[in-house]
Amino acid sequence: MSPGPTKTDKVMELLPSEALSEMKQTVPLERLGDPKETAGAVAFLASDDSSFMTGSEVFVDGGYAQV
Repeated sequence: MSPGPTKTDKVMELLPSEALSEMKQTVPLERLGDPKETAGAVAFLASDDSSFMTGSEVFVDGGYAQV
């Protein structure tokens, strides 16, 4: 599991708005991920639906690692 920049309460609390704006610009989807999006991918990996997956890395990062 490789999550990208995610809009968590702690991130919103600690980072100034300028830093958040800059961070969003580094992500191709131009936004921070929602924790529910990461949770959905984790739920898939924990389910029987992923039973034939081995040694895979799942990126939930809005395209950040693919650019």
